[in-house]
Amino acid sequence: MAIKKWINRRGFSVRGRFQKMMKCIWSGQQLRVDDTIASSESLATRDYSVSGYSSRAGEMVETKVDNSNIEEAESSLRESGYLNYEEARALLGRLEYQKGNIEAALHVFEGIDVSAVTSKMKVSLSRRCEQNRRRSQSDAAPAMSMHAVSLLLEAIFLKAKSLQHLGRFGEAGQSCKVILDTVESALPEGLHDNFSTDCKLLEILNKAVELLPELWKLAGDPQEAILSYRRALLYYWNLDTGTKAKLEKEFAILLLYSGAEASPPNLRSQMEDSFVPRSNIEEAILLLLILLRKYLLKRIGWDPSIVDHLAFALSISGELRAMAHQVEELDPEIMKRKERYCTLALCYYGEGEDIVALNLLTNLLNSRNNSDCILELLLASKICGENMSSIAEGIDWTRNALAGLNGRCGQMVSKANCLLGVLLSAQSRSVSADSERILKQTQAIEVLETAEKMMRERDPYIVFHLCLENAEQRKLDVALNYAKQLLKLEAGSNVKGYVLLARILSAQKRFVDAETVINAALDQTGKWDQGELLRTKAKLQIAQGQLKNAVETYTHLLAVLQVQYKSSDAGKKLLKVVCAYHRTKFILLKLNFPKRDKLTTG
Repeated sequence: MAIKKWINRRGFSVRGRFQKMMKCIWSGQQLRVDDTIASSESLATRDYSVSGYSSRAGEMVETKVDNSNIEEAESSLRESGYLNYEEARALLGRLEYQKGNIEAALHVFEGIDVSAVTSKMKVSLSRRCEQNRRRSQSDAAPAMSMHAVSLLLEAIFLKAKSLQHLGRFGEAGQSCKVILDTVESALPEGLHDNFSTDCKLLEILNKAVELLPELWKLAGDPQEAILSYRRALLYYWNLDTGTKAKLEKEFAILLLYSGAEASPPNLRSQMEDSFVPRSNIEEAILLLLILLRKYLLKRIGWDPSIVDHLAFALSISGELRAMAHQVEELDPEIMKRKERYCTLALCYYGEGEDIVALNLLTNLLNSRNNSDCILELLLASKICGENMSSIAEGIDWTRNALAGLNGRCGQMVSKANCLLGVLLSAQSRSVSADSERILKQTQAIEVLETAEKMMRERDPYIVFHLCLENAEQRKLDVALNYAKQLLKLEAGSNVKGYVLLARILSAQKRFVDAETVINAALDQTGKWDQGELLRTKAKLQIAQGQLKNAVETYTHLLAVLQVQYKSSDAGKKLLKVVCAYHRTKFILLKLNFPKRDKLTTG
């Protein structure tokens, strides 16, 4: 107070003195003692010259000073009575940065002793948080005004931005990290509401919190970026809702697509029995669900990409039913009826509930406003072909899709022809007249061959069905050729290819070759996926009269099914495992007691 009264009494002009200070910094001169206030940290006691960026000593440089810099200087002078060396550098650096002189600004910022000022800033911030505590006059470190704290934090932030402009992303990340370390160390419980009046300080902190993970991503360090995002979201930075939602979405995207596996977060204050994500996918799903919840509570606006990322995350984690529930909860105005029904159908189809998916698609396709539903038509046709239900409707839908495509996309037309061939083949099995059956089979082969010709690259799905259709029509040599092509195309990655090849060889009475194929597949397949291979091997052994070997193979199969039975979830998959388990057990009993079985059947 005495200094301020003395300044007012002497009639000093703060604005004029700051302009003189700036000229002094640029020219390398010192201010006259009469124009300064005694201070060990005053610019008047230091001879500073920005080498390479200022004029020679003694030469006066007319510099246009930004009004915001003058106002900052006025605030600091009014509160503390003097403008120290670091604050002057912060103001000069900001001026250079605003003028676009990035290297000059960085040179000025590097002159600030960050380690010295951070300790003072910590004391000032912690004292600000303790308004009711009596301040001691004998503290070792003098308190710093909040204007000075904001000014110096901004200088560190602009230093990080300057380093970013120069492509030094790692150094920029370290510089920006200093800001968060300082505030978090001074206020371990987070920023309280009384900091809301310091708009400048909050603005700098918000920018630093957003910038830090971006810098680590640019530096190619996804682990540090993940830690920075967690720090931004778990610590109370007094962020506004929009900024926090933006960070949550960016963090979820990084977790999903960065390819870096992060360790589980260390939640210091979680509630008992609370959910702690164990992987990147779980953490990303949690963040996206939080964003959806915020939208439902009208806290943020709608962002359609949230559903896209959530659909990807839940699909690769096998939680499509959860995705269906999230889509059902969305406002009808957000997602159009067509998109909603198609998404739900895909979710239920992925979960194995084909009838539910087909009912949804049927409701959509039977409505009046069903124009441009190519994807929906093809999906419904595919479900019909796989379940052997509504075959006639499936054929009509496929032909409608072909008419809608009108040759626009060769790949889509090829897929549609393949689906049409599958449906015609299925329809041929249900007709009673031989002439009609032969006609349908011929049409099926022709359509499948058309699909094969339209492929840009060979499609395993089309080759598989061409092979299967030729095999069913007893064109075994053609089917064997397609089976070998399929095995080569898939590089032996699909069990179905091995089984199909073995069955074609078996149909040609080449049982030994068929068993050799199955044995090769067993060597390359995990035990969990060996069920169908073991069943085919046992049938081949029975066909060769090797009942003892068949019993051993079925025993092995039974063990695999028992493991699957104990570890399977409830639902359709469990029902399939149980049926296969009991069917295998029954066959095994028949093989163990063949004479008794003959007497019973006789």
